[in-house]
Amino acid sequence: MHVASMKRAIDKQRVALVLPGGGARGAFQVGVLKALAELMPKAARNPFAVLSGTSAGAINAVVLASQAQRFRHAVAELEHVWGNFRCHQVYRTDHVTMLKSSLHWMASIVLGGFLVGAPRSLLDNSPLRSLLSRNVRFPRIQDAIDHGYLEAVSVTAAGYATARSTSFFQAADRHQGWARTRRVGVRAELHLDHLMASIAVPMIFPPVQIDSEYFGDGAMRQATPLSPAIHLGADRILVIGIRDETADKPPSGNAAPSAPNFAQIAGYMLDTLFMDGLYSDIERMARINQLIDAVSPEHRGGSFAKMHAIDTMLVVPSQDLRVIAARHRADLPFALRALLRGLSGRKPSENRLLSFLLFEQSYTRELIDLGYQDAMKVKDQLLAFVTGADVPRLFAPDWIQRDLSSLHGD
Repeated sequence: MHVASMKRAIDKQRVALVLPGGGARGAFQVGVLKALAELMPKAARNPFAVLSGTSAGAINAVVLASQAQRFRHAVAELEHVWGNFRCHQVYRTDHVTMLKSSLHWMASIVLGGFLVGAPRSLLDNSPLRSLLSRNVRFPRIQDAIDHGYLEAVSVTAAGYATARSTSFFQAADRHQGWARTRRVGVRAELHLDHLMASIAVPMIFPPVQIDSEYFGDGAMRQATPLSPAIHLGADRILVIGIRDETADKPPSGNAAPSAPNFAQIAGYMLDTLFMDGLYSDIERMARINQLIDAVSPEHRGGSFAKMHAIDTMLVVPSQDLRVIAARHRADLPFALRALLRGLSGRKPSENRLLSFLLFEQSYTRELIDLGYQDAMKVKDQLLAFVTGADVPRLFAPDWIQRDLSSLHGD
């Protein structure tokens, strides 16, 4: 497809890209974007009118927004950064820092906060702040909007004082903020603090102050992760998730159950935090789409007349990222391996938590390759979805189709 004809198709359909959080698992998103960039013409601009990201997904979304004129170049830059990650670029991993952090937590618990004060987080992610400040060109976001390469980009964080999800968005003038129960959209000129707030995983990374409120990871209160893209005018939404949905085998009836350790609980919470709301939101959208499609346009009155169905495509890993992380555990800095061992003992239950924290190039490169391969398996559907061709209301893995089959009377 020529660039000009593709531009007309994109302008007709407002396609949004939604990138959920997932820590180091965000490398999978880069692999999918790499495949899409190869499928499009070399000179193609950013194919998404709306970019919406949370946590690690917010970083990817903002980088794409800041280089919206050159989509392939933006993806190549993401691949370079993610493919060469080391943990010390994200959080401090030296023995002294890790020992101080462990002792601080212990002293705070024993002394009840006296003398040492309460710790702000388990890890110090100031290296990531430095990395992002050097590599993300925030002023270019407005340039992309002004030149029509992008309509809006949203970064979501959770306010601790107001206990609500806040989507900070930078957009064309016609877009307005919104307010719903426990979630709001606030127009802002995006900067580094918005990114650092969105990735501030509770307990692990410190909260970030924006204006008069402290914010943490956007997934905490994001019960409807598709909402920002919809409020910003999306007609169809591509979602790149970071979890396969193969359930663990239930424990044997003869085996004595073992109590979950701290690492297992922490990994479970992060997994729930980053992805469970997304699947609920996709199910909700499928129900609304079914309702809209069941009523012919001439019979839609009142507020119902303003509603329109939204096409959705979901790409998720075909492999269990915990298994991949376990293969690269030895690449984790020794101090962090010791910390995880202290939290989990000698059980493999730390693998879920490890899969979020393993910012090492051996792991992230394998996730990029997996994302690329999984996207290429559906390359025809992916390109059709992004370029505005006719597509199904929902294109998703078989397990989602089975879960939603009851909505269609199957």
